[in-house]
Amino acid sequence: MLRTPVSQRRLDILEWLKDPVVHFPAQRHGCPAEDGVTADAVAAKLGVRRQVADTHLGLLADIGLLRTRRIRRRVYYRRDEVRIAEVARMFEKGW
Repeated sequence: MLRTPVSQRRLDILEWLKDPVVHFPAQRHGCPAEDGVTADAVAAKLGVRRQVADTHLGLLADIGLLRTRRIRRRVYYRRDEVRIAEVARMFEKGW
């Protein structure tokens, strides 16, 4: 996790996913608050191509800060609050 470069875009994504209903439009399938949001929604919010958003979301999911859920043919991303709290505690304790 520490080898992952910090990116303002990734921090923005994590912040937006705290309250996805406020930051993202309604989706055809899945509730943003319960299921999360798609890479397409994140890409639109960031103003980038979907592949760029996929890269950021995949990295955040790989290090455990996001959880994924597949609904139909799409992957939905949401914050893993338990993991985020664990990481925050590690940094507060100074390792």
